[in-house]
Parts: sequence; structure tokens; C-alpha cells
Amino acid sequence: MLPLALSRGISANSVSVAGLCLGGGAALAYSQWGNWALALVGLVLSMGWLIADGLDGMVARATKTASPLGRMLDGLCDHGVFALIYISLAVTIDTPESWILAVAAGGAHAVQSNMYEGERSRFHRRVRGVALEAPPVATGNALVRFYDSVASSIDRIAMPFERALGQSADPVALGAVYGARAVAPLRLMALLTANVRVWAIFVACFAGNPRIFWWFEIVPLTLVAIVGLVWHRRVERAFVRNTSATRPKTASRMHLS
Repeated sequence: MLPLALSRGISANSVSVAGLCLGGGAALAYSQWGNWALALVGLVLSMGWLIADGLDGMVARATKTASPLGRMLDGLCDHGVFALIYISLAVTIDTPESWILAVAAGGAHAVQSNMYEGERSRFHRRVRGVALEAPPVATGNALVRFYDSVASSIDRIAMPFERALGQSADPVALGAVYGARAVAPLRLMALLTANVRVWAIFVACFAGNPRIFWWFEIVPLTLVAIVGLVWHRRVERAFVRNTSATRPKTASRMHLS
């Protein structure tokens, strides 16, 4: 769909908003989750939103129109779609328990998604041998700055590895070795993608109990996020320790020569 969007001059922000509309339609369909046909409509509309969610970034890169506002809009549309679905499901059940679960699942989802997107982009940059010189500086208005500061929080924690990569004699080779070791935690964290949640919502509604999805979001996916983050940081620390251990030996050989 990228050539079609480019030929018609459709902006990335317009695609994001269209995705939000599709997601809103999915939320309306899921408000009748007791009807399996409407639950299926919700799944189809959710898939349409997934396409728009991927297309907006492709349009932004192809047209070189990426911006802090666009990143925030993309994030808000992403979280907003799920918020609408959570609310529609909670309204249909309408018990204190359902609202507590919906709010808790929404909060867990926001944190998990931000963490995974940061980990994924960090991984792909590093395997190309590109180190981050410094944590990103938040720009734009107060809301954009807050969003960027939260999204880049792990960057500050991961800076020791970034420095090791940047100081490496062959960062591309180091990035390749890092990628081979870090791909396992990233594959685990791929369970945090929107694709998994879209199917989990449909399965829970088709089974006749949306609470299944909320508990799936709160417990198993939170464990996946924690394990993936800790695992990835352990991979980084191993490289930093190895780099620190080899530097004194190299310096000693240079001194003796």
C-alpha cells in the first residue's frame, strides 16, 4: 500500500488518524462481543488498524517527514485504539472488577509497548554497528517532551554498551556478534507486539470472557517484558565486561613495545 499512499500524497499523520478510526470501529464491534459475528468484524477492523499502524511509519520514512509530533501521534493512536477497546469491553461488563482490570491492563500495555519498541529499534541500530553517542534529548512541547523522555529511559540505562560499541575497533563486527546473542531476548519480547494482542482480544471475546485478555496482558505479558529486559541487559553487561577486561591487556602490550 506504500506506493498507493505516496502517489496520492497521503501523509503519515493522516494514515495514523485513519488507523485510529479503524480501531474505533473495532471497539464498537467488540462492544457486542457476545455476538461472534461482530467479534469477527472487530478482528478484521483491528487488522486494518495494524496495517495503518505499520504504513504510517513507512510513509514518514519515504517522504522524510518524521517528526516528534508524528511519533507522539503514532503512539497515541496505538495506545488510543487499545484504550477504546478496553473501555468498550469494560462498559459491556460494567462491574468494579472489570474497570480495575481494564485500567490495569491499559497501563501495563502502555509500558510494555514503549519498552519493546525501544528495545527493537536499539537492536536493529546496533547490529549495523551504529552506537548511540548520547541519550536522545526530548524536544517539542511539554507533552512531546514527556513522551520522548519516557520512551528513551532505557537508552540511559544501556549507555555502557553504547560506549563500548562506539569505542570498538570494528563496531560492525561487534554489532554482528551482539546481534547473534541478543536476538533470543528480542524474539521473546516479540510477544509484546500489537499482533499478539489483537488475536488475544478476539480469542477472549470469542470464548465469551474478555477478562481472559486483561489477565493475559497483566500477568504473562508483563513477565515477558521483565524477562526480556533483564535478559537483554545481561547480554549487554557481558560485552561491557569483556571489553573492559581486554583493554588493560592491550594497553600493557603497547607500553611494553
